[in-house]
Amino acid sequence: MSHPIIRWTEGRLAYSARWRSEAGLPPHPRVVVVDEQTSANTAYRLACEGTALLWRGDFQVAKQLLIAMAKRVDAKARPTSKQRAAPKRPLKSATAESIATDATPPAARDAFNRHRLAQSQRARTLGMLLIPLTGDYQVPLRRAPDLRVACEEAYGPREDSRTSGDSVVSLREILGLIGAHEWRKKGVEVAALGARVHPHYGVFAPVRSEYVGLVAQAPLPLSPGDTTLPLRIALALLALMLLHSQLEYPLWYAYFLMPTMWL
Repeated sequence: MSHPIIRWTEGRLAYSARWRSEAGLPPHPRVVVVDEQTSANTAYRLACEGTALLWRGDFQVAKQLLIAMAKRVDAKARPTSKQRAAPKRPLKSATAESIATDATPPAARDAFNRHRLAQSQRARTLGMLLIPLTGDYQVPLRRAPDLRVACEEAYGPREDSRTSGDSVVSLREILGLIGAHEWRKKGVEVAALGARVHPHYGVFAPVRSEYVGLVAQAPLPLSPGDTTLPLRIALALLALMLLHSQLEYPLWYAYFLMPTMWL
């Protein structure tokens, strides 16, 4: 099976490695090697210009750099004093009835679209900071944590680094893998169930209980031609029933069913 390849130049030599992206993003065409000598302003500017940054320094410093880049992204997204002073129309809260009739106010819809666009740009910019990963899921950087179990849960069985090639992945994705591993290990308290669930990487977040209340309040059917909603609701309710049961083997099926309600 062929994998996407990312290429870069380091010390006048050309290198390549497997590119990993759970979001399905293509390899970055422009990559530069950076370390602690690179300032946060320079890193942010390069990332905004579309240049990926392959980190070769201390792992913990890379996390600090990512935080500094995130602060710059968020500062740019904040409204200016002129924008804050401009009169605004009051936003009407979206209710189940407005969603059912597709009567969401234009101002609220525009604000939602702007927020989604800002979040997409933020993710793209912060995803430019990359780190190397060996074939057996070790990070060859100073003070790097042991990520082998977290990567194995997301990427599959690890391989021998002597027979498999290295790969490159965004630091933001690696931090997401770590968070997913902690969720799976410690579990997440779901008040509606009165229990803890242990979601695997990539499944729907089990704490988004507000959707259940929204569907409960929505007038049904949402539209005359919507024939899939009852099926989606039934699947979601089946998932909750499986989570309540004492059986262990259907739990993975429950996690699989939960996202289908929101398709």
